[in-house]
Amino acid sequence: MQIFENFFTQIRTVIDNGVFGISLLDLGIILISIIFALLIRSFFAKLIVTKVKTFVKKTTTEVDDHLFDALIPPFKLLPIVLAFLTITLYFEIDSTLGLYFQKINNTLSTIFVFWLIHQSLIPFSNFFSKLEKILTKALVLWIIRSLKYLIIFLGIVAVLEVWGIKIGPVIAGLGLFGVAVALGAQDLFKNLISGIMILLEKRFHIGDVINVPGHTEGTVEHIGFRSTLIRKFDSTPITIPNYIFAEAPILNYTNRTNRRINWIIGIEYNSTLNQIKNLTNHINGYIENSENFIVNDSYKAFVRLDKFNDSSIDILIYCFTSTNEWDKFLEIKENLALEIKKKIEELGLNFAYPSQSIYIEKN
Repeated sequence: MQIFENFFTQIRTVIDNGVFGISLLDLGIILISIIFALLIRSFFAKLIVTKVKTFVKKTTTEVDDHLFDALIPPFKLLPIVLAFLTITLYFEIDSTLGLYFQKINNTLSTIFVFWLIHQSLIPFSNFFSKLEKILTKALVLWIIRSLKYLIIFLGIVAVLEVWGIKIGPVIAGLGLFGVAVALGAQDLFKNLISGIMILLEKRFHIGDVINVPGHTEGTVEHIGFRSTLIRKFDSTPITIPNYIFAEAPILNYTNRTNRRINWIIGIEYNSTLNQIKNLTNHINGYIENSENFIVNDSYKAFVRLDKFNDSSIDILIYCFTSTNEWDKFLEIKENLALEIKKKIEELGLNFAYPSQSIYIEKN
């Protein structure tokens, strides 16, 4: 009997002492609380957000709706925070375990708060879109992204402070290391500064079609801190370091208000003077009277006999369309070509082509 008594005494001691001074009963409660919090966190988050949404459905703006949708991920952490808060009540704060659980609880609470702030920027970033009238779209995206990084940094600092780690001495200790990194990352800072200058100077925006001589031509899809993503017309993406834009001339096709037509039409030498004048006057009248072309002091149209070529009389057609859209430009250019072809046939003229005449002298 003494053996069984000792055995049960040992079991009772293990149950009472448990692990790290935590009884198995308390340890079981802790594990159950954590597991229960993990199981209900999704349901709890959706329940909280759904209840709050019922009070904001009457508002005219959609910002609050998007706000609470964005807050679902951090709200999933709230049951875990509450679980650790409950666990902390089981221990004395002066004890070692109590102190650790208190720090864990403070850490989770800090993460929860900064996560809420970070997620709140997602719907409220719509307010920053109003700044696009003053700043560029890419610069507004940079500001939003920088604010998110700042919140993450402040959250990390706050968590380190909870665990007694002062960020000031750490930053000071990394000073020399930062200088060494800066020397080795000159290209990175050069690209960063160039990217900021691109946005401030508004040389191009997201969605613009640009040509970077010697590099590529295509549509701007993203302006990053270090590089810019351009998608070529064959759908191939290409990444160009930002410093190249500071050193190279950039052709921004999107900023054009119109497109130019510059043709040379050759007609045969047997054309008469009246035929040539009727042709040039008709083409000039067609351009001036059509709303598809711009004719003013800044954008003049010219339809003139240009020169006598080897095998043709060349007529210059120089004008500007009223659109910058590629498909519309092709349509306007096609209609002009058809009109020229039609008038040439009406006047009995013929297009010239390279030819040679051979004269044989009779003896």
